[in-house]
Amino acid sequence: MMNEEVRTVMSTAVTTVSPEQTVNDVLAIMERKRLQQLPVVENGKLVGLITSFDLWKNCRNNPDCAGDKVRDVMTTNVVRLAPKDKVGTAAELFMDRRFKTLPVVNLAGELKGVVTAFDIIRYSFKKEYPEPILYADRLV
Repeated sequence: MMNEEVRTVMSTAVTTVSPEQTVNDVLAIMERKRLQQLPVVENGKLVGLITSFDLWKNCRNNPDCAGDKVRDVMTTNVVRLAPKDKVGTAAELFMDRRFKTLPVVNLAGELKGVVTAFDIIRYSFKKEYPEPILYADRLV
């Protein structure tokens, strides 16, 4: 399983934001969708990642930050994977504990999906147990 390509486990239905959106927009999306990190995309290309930590770090001493632009708060030095990178590479990065979401981009820098530790766990579980064992009505 760890030698399979990331594209077999990544999520392709990804919620993204643009650099021009506001912190308030991001907070609303994160709350509504229960997300802690969002890829920042401009013209289809990944330009950054905005996380709940970024928001906390930049807004904790600035109660008026709701109108700030994503581009001023986001992380731009983002570790990314290619669709053909191995699941084991993603797992190793997650074990490092610095990452919760890894964007997957093609050679042109276009966002193709994201992979999370949960994606890897879900994929591994479903390979072993194709039918849900418990809580069948809640597992997707």
